[in-house]
Amino acid sequence: MARRTAGGDGTATTGNSEALAAAFADGPAYVPYLAVGDPDYESSLAYVEALDRGGADVIELGLPFSEPIAEGPTIQGAVVRSLEGGMTPDRFFEFVEDLDVDAPLVCMTYYNLIYQYGDGEARSASETSDDAASGGPRAFVEKAAEVGLEGFVVPDLPAEEADPLREACDEFGLDLVFIVAPTTKGERLERIMRRVSGYVYVQARLGTTGAKSDVADSTTESLDRLREYDVPKAVGFGISTGEHAERIVAGGADGIIVGSALVDVVADGVEEDLPTEAVADRLESLSRELKAGAERGHAARTGTAESR
Repeated sequence: MARRTAGGDGTATTGNSEALAAAFADGPAYVPYLAVGDPDYESSLAYVEALDRGGADVIELGLPFSEPIAEGPTIQGAVVRSLEGGMTPDRFFEFVEDLDVDAPLVCMTYYNLIYQYGDGEARSASETSDDAASGGPRAFVEKAAEVGLEGFVVPDLPAEEADPLREACDEFGLDLVFIVAPTTKGERLERIMRRVSGYVYVQARLGTTGAKSDVADSTTESLDRLREYDVPKAVGFGISTGEHAERIVAGGADGIIVGSALVDVVADGVEEDLPTEAVADRLESLSRELKAGAERGHAARTGTAESR
């Protein structure tokens, strides 16, 4: 399959995942994130399924890593709870298979876990002994495709070092999403946009993840800088309310990515010792608010009475 690759003229071909392309094809996409296994396996299943009921168009599933350098305290806490609950890459893949959702699923994790997966384990017969000895992303990507994932977000993987993962994604039909920061410009931006597919994660502000009370001015500047590239632009970092979602989509975003505000709901449930069903209801309600805000923003931008 051809991947969505922006050329010098800003054009792009079709991404690997038809499901991700469809998610952005008909209006603003709501892309929520939760750390898988937070606070435990069964509750986490219920929470991700609540996001789906709340209107998620794509769901980012966090595979916890012990050194999440891009994350603020909220998601770091979720990572700790998940790891303490026994989450591993293989358990993560089981989780994906156990989910009952309609939204396409993207794995958000760190490259160390992808690269080392399969070391010392059985690999597919198509791999040589040299492949098995040297490590690499292929085994992880193959397994991800097998369980039904549609792509990856890898915050610590520079575009300059991404070709092995890009090639494995192309081989198995998955997309590779890159994060573009407010400071990403020039040749570095070009390198990212030559390799991105599915959608580009537009970082709304510098720093680590975390829910905020305002929308950064740099968001509009970043969207303007990416306008020539024919790939969906989803804005994340700091979105926590329907009003935020509305303003960002009205300003030109094709979607919103929300993590910390949702993880806060899970953390509050742990602190308050709430039943799983109560936390799931809160997640579904907040998701509906965020989705509705994105649709209002789309209606304001396009001059339509309502979005999809």
